[in-house]
Amino acid sequence: MFGFFKDKIENFKQTISNTTQNLIGNVLSNVDTSDEEYSEFALDDIEDTLISADLGVDYSAELVDNLRSKKNAKPSELKEYLKEEFKKTLSRAGSTELNYKDGELNIYFITGVNGAGKTTLIAKLAYKFKQEGKKVLVAAGDTFRAAAEEQLNIWSVRAGADIVRRDKADPASVVYEAIQKAKNENYDVILVDTAGRLQNKFNLMEELKKIKTVIDKNAPESLRESVLVLDANTGQNGLQQAKVFGQCVNLTCVGLTKLDGSAKGAIIIAIAKEMKLPVKLVGVGEKMEDLKSFNPDDFIEALFE
Repeated sequence: MFGFFKDKIENFKQTISNTTQNLIGNVLSNVDTSDEEYSEFALDDIEDTLISADLGVDYSAELVDNLRSKKNAKPSELKEYLKEEFKKTLSRAGSTELNYKDGELNIYFITGVNGAGKTTLIAKLAYKFKQEGKKVLVAAGDTFRAAAEEQLNIWSVRAGADIVRRDKADPASVVYEAIQKAKNENYDVILVDTAGRLQNKFNLMEELKKIKTVIDKNAPESLRESVLVLDANTGQNGLQQAKVFGQCVNLTCVGLTKLDGSAKGAIIIAIAKEMKLPVKLVGVGEKMEDLKSFNPDDFIEALFE
């Protein structure tokens, strides 16, 4: 595993301060910790606050129902209860380490809606791999938006990565060409960009499935991750996006962009609960260095500090 994936997010507490207030601060404001037991009024308020913090209706209800059923549950223990429940939820979603195999071709299939931050995540990930001395190739699979390809090309140059792009070409053919080039020229990494046009779900699904078939046929052992890129500010809408892309591609993890300043970072926990998908990458700023590995322990500690 690369050194850069082991680094910790500096000032993580500040990064998620809005989420902390929106989730933990608001929840705790609904209870009087000196009370011996929860009132129904307090429990209803807690549930409403959890829902509004983007944990989802079902999960929020489950958390509060557990409190109702616990004998001798005390309001003074609410913070510790939530902390332990969130830890369990994140751990059940699986490892947060990005898969990589030294000495082999590693393909990362990047999906997500337009505007989620796919292009910049790809560029930052390319930069991280380049910093580790890896040979990186970007496959520009969103071929029908000329601006998307041009933007990806600019970012790839900045990151020091090579790119395969063919305006208006079949996206699957671009990925095929990238795989052949990577094999012939001994690349370590291919980052596959894809379209994110949810307006026509059928076409999008067919396109993504076709790309996946090309990878399966030409580099079946090389696909390391299918990453769904989500904007942290989308909240519960991110879950709906995850469900749509999950129908097209066997998603393995999430890359969460724009976490810095967002009040909706609790979506990390909701995705782990609902989709059983771990967040592996988080964007915490605009710089190339501002893509970090996600550490659940750091996140929980910062959230409850």
